[in-house]
Amino acid sequence: MEDDKGQVQSGAAQVYEDFFVPALFLEWAPRVADAAGIVGGQRVLDIACGTGVLAREAAGRVGAASVCGLDRNPAMLEVARRVQPEVEWRLGRAEELPFDAESFDVVVSQFGLMFFDDPVLALREMRRVLRPGGQLAVAVWGSLEVSPGYAALAALLERLFGERIALELRSPFRLGDPAFLGSILTQAGLAGATIDTVTGAARFPSLTSWLHTDVRGWTLADKIDDRQFELLQREAVGALGRFVDGDGRVVFTIPAHVATARKS
Repeated sequence: MEDDKGQVQSGAAQVYEDFFVPALFLEWAPRVADAAGIVGGQRVLDIACGTGVLAREAAGRVGAASVCGLDRNPAMLEVARRVQPEVEWRLGRAEELPFDAESFDVVVSQFGLMFFDDPVLALREMRRVLRPGGQLAVAVWGSLEVSPGYAALAALLERLFGERIALELRSPFRLGDPAFLGSILTQAGLAGATIDTVTGAARFPSLTSWLHTDVRGWTLADKIDDRQFELLQREAVGALGRFVDGDGRVVFTIPAHVATARKS
């Protein structure tokens, strides 16, 4: 069965901004912006912008008026507009960008490519809207096997609720093989792309916060009811306790691949 391609509902979008962004995504925004070489005077497009963490980083470098964030999820964009109304937020699909060719100096996408219906077509569209000499930077998570916390959580979800539920958590890691990612970039006409693997960290204030974030702030929000969530919390104490430090915080490594390419 197919998963929901990372699409969340309105309540989950606010949880995503409040919990997921500081726990996972905030540290990556400056890394991707650096990889893309974002500097003043450029026009920047952030694709699959979510609630806007990378677009906000870009806005801090080039000014909000020079940044556009695009996402296909209205709930995510609603939150993004509340947080940073000065950025241009657009509803749309990565495979059919609503922009003229050669409209942007930089195109970035942080942890969105894994969920696109057609990643190759999406990358071709990114290249289309780049100006000659423009820079592309795309980040995807590494494989689940090298993300120990999420591998353990996915295994727990499968044991408690079945394979389909576990798939929701495994789907963000589907492009974790660098060779597979490289083949997608090549098919999209980006054969000269460079892929760098960088290790980051997931940081949650507590085990309860981790579970709340990944269930209530993700596509699992409407698939695990309150009774099941209570069961998950009880079982997680034993199954995930090794990721909790002496102060009760959860910390584990989570690598990502950052692919960069320049349009000739």
